[in-house]
Amino acid sequence: MSAGGPGPFADLTLLVIAKEPRPGLSKTRLSPPCSPEEAAALAEAALHDTLESVAAVPAARRVLVLEGRPGPWLPAGYEVVPQRAGGLDERLAGAFAAATGPAFLVGMDTPQVTPALIEASASALAGPEVDAVLGRAEDGGYWAIGLVRPDERAFRGVPMSVETTGEAQRARLDELGLRTEELPVLRDVDFFEDARAVASEAPDSRFARAVGAVGVPT
Repeated sequence: MSAGGPGPFADLTLLVIAKEPRPGLSKTRLSPPCSPEEAAALAEAALHDTLESVAAVPAARRVLVLEGRPGPWLPAGYEVVPQRAGGLDERLAGAFAAATGPAFLVGMDTPQVTPALIEASASALAGPEVDAVLGRAEDGGYWAIGLVRPDERAFRGVPMSVETTGEAQRARLDELGLRTEELPVLRDVDFFEDARAVASEAPDSRFARAVGAVGVPT
């Protein structure tokens, strides 16, 4: 998938949509029991792990679609573009507008994703009868989405951050006539019990170490 090299796409864009890990801005539903500073530390660890996994996957471009400012947690090899104003549906539409060819997007709430999972999921877009891929989350949302041909209509008006978001997103892809392959279902990090569960899935990750450093009794 690297530009000019082997793989299903020479022009694949890998997108990460995220908020700057800053107290009071990111992962606010972790507070309580976490302090705003602890929640931001967990957010930074989750984002770091996600960016490192994406960086290990061959692609023509890697783009961080960011609310806020980049910091020392950003590895080399990323373009940074600001998120579009509006709701999450508009922000996702704007993220895919940054791509000119096949694109695969993940958020910052599933730090357990591995390079192998990301590469396999993005590579599914090269299937002979696949126009889109969708990775749903256990809470009813989704952790990843990919489109062979980016189309902002895929997102505008889809209800976000509700229990039926994944279902509504799949319905929109179907309405557009897109042949969609479902990816593995993952647990994402919304609350502290999610953080503990995800940390147990990736015990050697920076995120797991950050969870272990939080002073919340078990």
